[in-house]
Amino acid sequence: MINRRFKKCLITGITGSGGSYLAEHILSKDHKIKIFGIYRSLGNKNLLKNKRIKLFKGDLCNFNKTQKIIKKINPDLIFHLASTANVSESFNLPKKTIENNNTVTLNLLEVIRINKINPLIIICSTSEVYGKISKKDIPIKETKNISPVNPYSVSKAFQDLLSQIYFESYRLKIIITRMFSYMNARKNYLFQTAFAKQIVDIERGKKKILTHGNLSSIRNIIDISDAMEAYWLAAKRGRIGEIYNISGEKVISVGNYLKKLKKLSNVKIKSKIDKKLLRPVDVTLQIADAKKFIRDTHWSPKISFEKSMEKLLEECRKS
Repeated sequence: MINRRFKKCLITGITGSGGSYLAEHILSKDHKIKIFGIYRSLGNKNLLKNKRIKLFKGDLCNFNKTQKIIKKINPDLIFHLASTANVSESFNLPKKTIENNNTVTLNLLEVIRINKINPLIIICSTSEVYGKISKKDIPIKETKNISPVNPYSVSKAFQDLLSQIYFESYRLKIIITRMFSYMNARKNYLFQTAFAKQIVDIERGKKKILTHGNLSSIRNIIDISDAMEAYWLAAKRGRIGEIYNISGEKVISVGNYLKKLKKLSNVKIKSKIDKKLLRPVDVTLQIADAKKFIRDTHWSPKISFEKSMEKLLEECRKS
């Protein structure tokens, strides 16, 4: 089995929710690696306290600034997480979402190409690129044609295709991961987190009724720590040039997820639909086939679905 080692890891979007969790996870797994990050705005300030993390303020949409920072770091591993990632917001800001996400990826890959830097690049993509799926295509394999249905997933599909071009044409060392749903207390717009934070507000008397959008969508869901371990093992053991689905075994509808989360509260939770939360087009069926990733990396989720829900709610209660 492949087992790569790295000295300098760059995480784009490091102060965002996924990036900050990933930085913390890698530091817990490798006590010698140095972590670098490029950020546009400082989300998670806890990273400033860690002496093993060095942050560079910069906008990846600025090619010259990006080039200067990456040449200075000269990383041997890059996790590319920087993006405008709110699906619902992307419907309101399609131009901003697509221009930002396309530009940051193109600039990153082009800097690597023209400066002949040779890192392993993990492109952290999303299951959203598959779009609407029929039951006959379940579980979704990596060979399924991508068919994005919202501005965010269009930008991520472009990212995936561009990354494949840079692998095929310029031999950049690229692995694409397509993450399915995971519980992330730092990402407020995910349905899991939105529900948990509203429950906490109701418990504290700040809110009376939980509001939600479409509850019929079906998802694979895993814990944030299992998701971050998957990213790390993709770098350590993944095969260059591959596309990997990453997902857990738990399959549940958004509505049943909400019912289970309500039961964990110490007060009665009332809920109602808010039509403003309904998307113009929704991806309702996301059940993955992650066998290839599991085979190549020997990854498996360690945190149970029930424990993960409890963790999410407790983390929201602490915030």
